[in-house]
Amino acid sequence: MTTSGPLVVAALSGGVDSATAAALLVESGHRVVGMTMRLYDARGTAASSGGRCCGPRDVEDARAVCAHLGIPFYVVDLAAEFSATVVDDFVEAYLAGETPNPCVKCNQHIKFTPLLDRARAIGADVLVTGHYAQIIDGTLRRGIDAGKDQSYFLFSMPARELDAVRFPLGGMTKEQVRMEAMRLGLPNAAKPESQEICFVPDGDYAGFVSAHALRKGRAMPGPGEIVDASGTVLGRHTGVHNYTVGQRRGLGSLTTKDKVYVAAIDPARAEVRVGPKLAAERSELAIRDLRWLSAPRATLSAAIQVRHRGTPIRADIRVEGDRAVVRLAEPTVAAAGQAAVIYDGDQVLAGGWISRD
Repeated sequence: MTTSGPLVVAALSGGVDSATAAALLVESGHRVVGMTMRLYDARGTAASSGGRCCGPRDVEDARAVCAHLGIPFYVVDLAAEFSATVVDDFVEAYLAGETPNPCVKCNQHIKFTPLLDRARAIGADVLVTGHYAQIIDGTLRRGIDAGKDQSYFLFSMPARELDAVRFPLGGMTKEQVRMEAMRLGLPNAAKPESQEICFVPDGDYAGFVSAHALRKGRAMPGPGEIVDASGTVLGRHTGVHNYTVGQRRGLGSLTTKDKVYVAAIDPARAEVRVGPKLAAERSELAIRDLRWLSAPRATLSAAIQVRHRGTPIRADIRVEGDRAVVRLAEPTVAAAGQAAVIYDGDQVLAGGWISRD
């Protein structure tokens, strides 16, 4: 096969999506180099053998893909950066009673900064990933597969880097990607998807937060009370990091027969307040650290998405520097620390993190 054109780095996670993105580029004649990030030491956990991002198996799977494609393969150690900007942030957010989104932080601090710098260091002009999103005319847009769209996680990538990034899978469905992986004979074509946060492979977020905080010598939240809106004690808890706003299950034994949700978390008082679903919902919220992927505006009417699987909600938005005040057309559960992404149709305009106040 004849290769031509600029050198391209394919970011490989070890999964089928990034492998297919790389293979399609090779098939089309591009000069491709595979690059995998070593982010987290998952030895001794399910990630070390179960095929989830960051596990040793994933590095070997990425290596096997590059061998199959006949392209160079590099492993980039970004574990220190990942720990400082993603893992530590995740732990601190839970200890503060917030609900973090580490995938957004990883895209902001790891994939589209240090990794792109490594790509440029070897002479590459373009970084390719397996995200389900599209870049059209210099704008970030949703992938066509609504069930797999990952534009929500990408709002925090630097706007200046849009021209240096490609998402070959943005115009494909997951089913089509699997079929292409099979056609191309990729060694990981049948590999299952990861469903959990890569550094918490067993899904026990509270347990991870406790263990990581103790290793760092961080004071852990103590036990406290679960109360209703009037302050009546309904039960006890073992730490606010076990809860997130909107949570209904896992509240333990409470002295109420009503269906209740976590409505607020107060780490300073070690208090978890519960109530009906309406109590957990907000019609107005503030966004901090607002980041633009389009021309900044002082006011706008657009749609806000506050969860990856959430339905976008129409909203009126007033911008104040790097903050925004949002008035929603209908109430929704919006936990502090979650990403809030502003869309105009399928285009990502901006995004930030939901503030406690």
